[in-house]
Amino acid sequence: MELTMTRTPATTRERWGWYLYDFGNSAYAAVVLLTVYSLYFKQEVVGGVEGTRLWGIAVGIAMLVVLVTSPLLGAIADYSGLKKGFLFFYTALCCVFTGMLFLVEKGSVFTGMFFFILAEIGYRSSQVFYNALLPEIATPTEIPRVSGIGWAIGSAGGIVCLLIVLALIRSIGGALILRFSLVITAVFFAVAAAPIFLWVRERGEPRRLPPGESYLSLAFTRLAATFRAVKRFREFIKFIIAFLLYNDGIIAALEFAAILGGVLYGMEQEQLIVMMIIVQVASVVGAYAFGMLAEGLGAKRSLIVSLVMMIGLMVWLYFNQTVTGFFIIASLAGFALTGVQSVSRSMVGLLSPPGKSAEFYGFFAVAGRGSSFIGPAAFGVLAAGASVRFEALGQAARLAEQAGHRVALFLVIAFLVVGLILLLLVNEAKGREVSAGVEVAAAD
Repeated sequence: MELTMTRTPATTRERWGWYLYDFGNSAYAAVVLLTVYSLYFKQEVVGGVEGTRLWGIAVGIAMLVVLVTSPLLGAIADYSGLKKGFLFFYTALCCVFTGMLFLVEKGSVFTGMFFFILAEIGYRSSQVFYNALLPEIATPTEIPRVSGIGWAIGSAGGIVCLLIVLALIRSIGGALILRFSLVITAVFFAVAAAPIFLWVRERGEPRRLPPGESYLSLAFTRLAATFRAVKRFREFIKFIIAFLLYNDGIIAALEFAAILGGVLYGMEQEQLIVMMIIVQVASVVGAYAFGMLAEGLGAKRSLIVSLVMMIGLMVWLYFNQTVTGFFIIASLAGFALTGVQSVSRSMVGLLSPPGKSAEFYGFFAVAGRGSSFIGPAAFGVLAAGASVRFEALGQAARLAEQAGHRVALFLVIAFLVVGLILLLLVNEAKGREVSAGVEVAAAD
């Protein structure tokens, strides 16, 4: 027996509540991951190549926690109709500990890692339940467009928050303002997230637990049933495997963007914020463009285009020697990788059967967090290890660190290429037919 879904159309206000959540959580990504905190942690809290290694480990620990918990919680949310309840808990976790990062000062390595890991767990886990609401506010044909609009509005949120932070840094400056920007980000996220809890109605209706069952035991039962039925969704599984690999490259590039700017080109916080604002503008255009492209050309073909772009840009980054070139590469990457992320999210909605959206987005999160665990940790360890090796061979410390980070770019390229090859094996049309067949069977 599948979860009953109330099929009333979503209102404009509900969709705006869903969009505004992305507006808020993109501020976290822009400030904590892509500009301020990642570089602050690497250079000020820790220092040297050890900062790169510990940043990768911190990201990996957070992703590992989400990897273990998200499938179970996704199954529980589907059965209990509590997607919004889980979404609220993890959103609050992220906002509270993002604000707590204000307390992290030079040398506070354990605190800096611990608070960040909790904030990152909240950020990544909340996306499972946020994404799971997408099929409830959009029909299958609307999913690519609605997802693209969500990404575009989300990128705009990152721009607004970065502009606020940039204005404070330029007018006041200093480490205290950098840390205070994390409090601003937490409040920004919390305020923007509020409408999804007030306006969006969850359409999955809760059901009573069978006698002798708990939500946890039921989650394992449902997951086991999903695994047994997985042969019916072969195209979904093939897509998830491809996503796991190319997402390794995407997440590693994102998590180390600010560190690469600082190490390879000596960029300061203000330069990185300006660059990221430009990247976010490109992301707005990319999210909208790839949403429209996926609706007309198909999700798989749109993904291929964006992945080919990313591979070319990472090769260019390896050879690039100038700050101007890095600005151009980052802007084009913002356009392309937003397409990868937005269309990948759409693919899950298109290939998932009804009544199991949170479970399938939970598996999507498992693949994403599994790759997120491997990619950044491997990048950090490889970059640090290669840097130490080059320095032992006689290179100056600064040049050795730069060479080590360039070597780690090959890891990003490898994941993108292998993921693209596997994506070519996915039959999107066949996968959508299977999902539609399940829906018809469920209706009967």
